[in-house]
Amino acid sequence: MILAIDIGNTNIGVGIFREKKLIKNWKIRTEREKTCDEYGIIFLNLLSLAGMKAEDIKSVVISSVVPPLTPVFQDLSRDLFGFKPIVVGPGLKTGMAILYENPLEVGADRVVAAVAAFEKHGGPCIVVDFGTATTFDAVSAKGEYLGGAIAPGIQISAEALYLKTAKLPHIEIKKPRKAIGRTTVSSMQSGLYFGYVGLVSNIIEEIRRELGEKASVISTGGFAAQIGHEINSIDFHEPHLALEGLRILHERSLE
Repeated sequence: MILAIDIGNTNIGVGIFREKKLIKNWKIRTEREKTCDEYGIIFLNLLSLAGMKAEDIKSVVISSVVPPLTPVFQDLSRDLFGFKPIVVGPGLKTGMAILYENPLEVGADRVVAAVAAFEKHGGPCIVVDFGTATTFDAVSAKGEYLGGAIAPGIQISAEALYLKTAKLPHIEIKKPRKAIGRTTVSSMQSGLYFGYVGLVSNIIEEIRRELGEKASVISTGGFAAQIGHEINSIDFHEPHLALEGLRILHERSLE
């Protein structure tokens, strides 16, 4: 079985594949201060709850946008499972040309999601990842990574209102009953929710216009299920896109 680990700024996605099938997945909180041993205990507990043992894992593939945690999980793979993991980064065979001016600037999470989206839906396509930041990634009809856009995530936007103003409260992100808020909380929720729907919709349309042809739009990430259904231009929702991409890159690394 393959263990896929997607280390994000807020959460770490973990998935176990038996061949091409995702048979178990979890999300755990990203904590930069945790040691290899502490994460090892978490992983052993997760495996135990799933009726598995460390010996069942035959390979590990990792993507990370949190540099301090990358060596922690490399050590975890060696200590817990007994082998060096595959890490998404320079030198790894992806099967996708990166047309960024500096390919090293592209986050591993964006490459992984783009690879999975093109594999599953073809191109051209646009991946919208509702994570800590909301990223938009464009892939050509030939399967080339073209670039995209990065916007503050909706949670970051809510935190900014709370932290950078004297009187605005910390609020729950949810769709308000009306756009015209009658309280401070409902007014903030209106601005965040409907404003974010507009932001995402507009960026998708701008990228589609520049691509010059109809592109499929695939959503993923923590807030995709909550907000994505409000955006008519989104065609597919793939909650495990990053994990699927890691599985695909694992296969390609062995070719």
